[in-house]
Amino acid sequence: MSTTVTTTPFDGQKPGTSGLRKRVVVFQKEHYTENFIQAIFTAMPAPGAQGATIVVGGDGRYYMRDVVQKIIRIGAANGIARFIVGQDGILSTPAASALIRKREADGGIILTASHNPGGPNADFGIKYNTRNGGPAPESVTDAIYAATRTIAEYHQVTLDAPVDLTTLGCQHFAGFDVEIVDSVTDYVELTKSIFDFDLIRRFRQQSPDFSLLFDALNGVTGPYGRRIFVDELGFPESALDQCTPLEDFGGCHPDPNLTYADKLVARVEREKVALGAASDGDGDRNMVLSHDWFVTPSDSVAVIAHYAAECIPYFQRQGLRGLARSMPTSCAIDRVAAAKGLEIFEVPTGWKFFGNLMDAGRLSICGEESFGTGSDHIREKDGIWAIVAWLNILAHVSQTQPAASVRSIMRDFYQTYGRNYFTRYDYEEVDADGAAQMINDLRAKGNDLVGQTINGFTVAAVNDFEYTDPIDHSVSRNQGLRVIFDDSSRIIFRLSGTGSEGATVRIYIERFDPVEFDIDAQVALKPLVDAALEISQLSKYTGRNEPTVIT
Repeated sequence: MSTTVTTTPFDGQKPGTSGLRKRVVVFQKEHYTENFIQAIFTAMPAPGAQGATIVVGGDGRYYMRDVVQKIIRIGAANGIARFIVGQDGILSTPAASALIRKREADGGIILTASHNPGGPNADFGIKYNTRNGGPAPESVTDAIYAATRTIAEYHQVTLDAPVDLTTLGCQHFAGFDVEIVDSVTDYVELTKSIFDFDLIRRFRQQSPDFSLLFDALNGVTGPYGRRIFVDELGFPESALDQCTPLEDFGGCHPDPNLTYADKLVARVEREKVALGAASDGDGDRNMVLSHDWFVTPSDSVAVIAHYAAECIPYFQRQGLRGLARSMPTSCAIDRVAAAKGLEIFEVPTGWKFFGNLMDAGRLSICGEESFGTGSDHIREKDGIWAIVAWLNILAHVSQTQPAASVRSIMRDFYQTYGRNYFTRYDYEEVDADGAAQMINDLRAKGNDLVGQTINGFTVAAVNDFEYTDPIDHSVSRNQGLRVIFDDSSRIIFRLSGTGSEGATVRIYIERFDPVEFDIDAQVALKPLVDAALEISQLSKYTGRNEPTVIT
């Protein structure tokens, strides 16, 4: 039986770069979540919701299982014929993308606020992925937002009891089916088809002193890490830490960076771990380091691109079709593309911008400086994928360099390409009006900066990044304010769309050095950091004198 519920619109239900993210208490307001779910089904691309199959799952955070039930009830009333749901509602974002593609579903709804904290007083999120497995493009998110602004009612079926999310198999209801699937198996099989698991196993056996430590930060990737690193590759259980998904992530901020993954960083250094790695709440981000080196995300994707066709079976079979990065990401991968004669694309921040290029067969490997790395095997960034890629590369290089390490691989890379020193300063939950005024004032004085020399760096250009998609020719404007110096150094100012409160100001700083590789990044970049703070007058607009996070 289907019922219609009268409602009114809520302000601010505009999806950001990765869906709608708000505090849990906001989603718990009467009709708030239901309105947004109904808007998704209203705006589903043709042929629409009637008779469609969708994948549903999330990162296990607080309120997720309640929302899974709402999606099933509202979706069924809108004509969804089949729901494919991860067991207990659990699906990492990469696993959901893989499942959408494998099952040829019409789309998916992923319940996550990614790397944001979880729990009753923290964050929740809902995002819609299209049938290619990737985040909805702006045309779809704009349609969802338009539907939220005019909604007057939503529809839902009445069920005698909540759907059982724990038992594997298919459940039949009047007019629709719910299939509960193992959350991990399909993803693991895909990963095994991409990488050389036999080579990694031999490397582990031949290098008994090699140590791995994977920290899932109490997020969704714990079960995936256990299945791959322990069950498949044979690492000991002690190689895992914080690998049980918890609704509040155990009080952790599930963001794999040097600040929030400080427990991992300390253990890797103290225990002299050869490869330390972490993933975020929903599994699409990653961090890679060793006891004597931190690999920036910009460097990580460039190194993977450098070795991909040499040792990773997936790329040995199909070759490399092109490389890409988000605009704020360092230009290290550009140098790899130039050396290998590949196309390189610079896109706005947001994984959805890579999807068209992948679907058109022009992109194989891509990354974002925000700890996101991936390839065209799915249409989301993929934290576990990046970590296994590093294991594959280490195993390969060790065949000719038995003492190969993360540090030696980075050193070899810099000797080949030079080093793009890079850092990012995040100022989280600042006053939104003050942050917006800062960006507007920067735009207004941009031309006046050209020709000025600041801390020894002469400004060559100031502009707002604008991107024209080479496939569908859509245009994305105002994607980050760039200050470019005459030596190619860059400062980028951008407001992030991934927070749930206030605004996050991100400042990205990059300088290329073809000779000096071993300077601490913060030392190498300090003159540019000081220049960024002087140009922006950030403390005046935000009241902040120190960043929340430095990457």
